[in-house]
Amino acid sequence: RGSIKEVEKELGISYPTVRGKLNDIISALGYVQKKKNEVDEKKVVAMLENGEITPEEAIKLLKDE
Repeated sequence: RGSIKEVEKELGISYPTVRGKLNDIISALGYVQKKKNEVDEKKVVAMLENGEITPEEAIKLLKDE
């Protein structure tokens, strides 16, 4: 119902994984998402500090892979 955090908890997967899967679903439905040119570095660092993502996931987000 719009809460990625709830999906993350329910499925036992990380926030970036949930976001990636949702992006895949959106693409499969025929919608093309525009990629952001800039990643919100402060948000990624905050997620890392809060234990929401691993260092490897933070690196991937910052590299925009």
